[in-house]
Amino acid sequence: MFLSIVIPTLNEERNIERLLKQIRSSSFSDYEIIIADSNSTDNTVKVARDFGCIITEGGKPARGRNNGAKVAKGSVILFLDADLKLSPKFLDYAVKEYTERKVNIASFNLYPMKNKVLLNKFTIDFFYNNPQIILQRIFPMGAMGIMIDKKVYRKVKGFDETIPLAEDVWLVQQAAKISKFGIIKSADIYMPTRRFDKDGYIKTSLKYLFCGIYMFFIGPPKENLFRYEFDHYDKEKKDL
Repeated sequence: MFLSIVIPTLNEERNIERLLKQIRSSSFSDYEIIIADSNSTDNTVKVARDFGCIITEGGKPARGRNNGAKVAKGSVILFLDADLKLSPKFLDYAVKEYTERKVNIASFNLYPMKNKVLLNKFTIDFFYNNPQIILQRIFPMGAMGIMIDKKVYRKVKGFDETIPLAEDVWLVQQAAKISKFGIIKSADIYMPTRRFDKDGYIKTSLKYLFCGIYMFFIGPPKENLFRYEFDHYDKEKKDL
């Protein structure tokens, strides 16, 4: 099997069906879908089973991804968040570009699901997508969607579950040190704006900017520096 798609979930009934349908819309079929569920109380697991997904134990996002990877049979793992939207024929284009460019770890351009005054395609390009391209050799990034060779994933020991924020960026950076990194340009990911709406655009942007600077000069943020991410994960999901 070529690809294992790992999706951590917690009460994602309203989102997971949409994502699974988008995955299935591609003609590429050499994959499995693994749902790492963190004791959802809604119909998330039922929906996933109806789509033929493999169900395994979840937890916080990093732990859920690692648990999903443990049972993955594919030689490549694609980590996705449950509340994303994908560009048309996402798997077809992503797998084709990944294999043709012979990369081992890849990220994607991100765009908001809904264009708003302070968060639209232009601002995301300016603050994330373009910097991601410019800085990819010295500060590779990846969030919400990461495609990685399973052997490389195992060499870097997966996601660091002690990092409360940007553990996905840290994984990309560690993998890029020992393998070839690339940004998939033929397939895009659309993200929800709930964090920006809930916590404010300026506060959220500054939090991620500070985290990036901290990670670049010091290393992965741990302990209580970004404890908000751990303490509010369950509540945030329940509020969706």
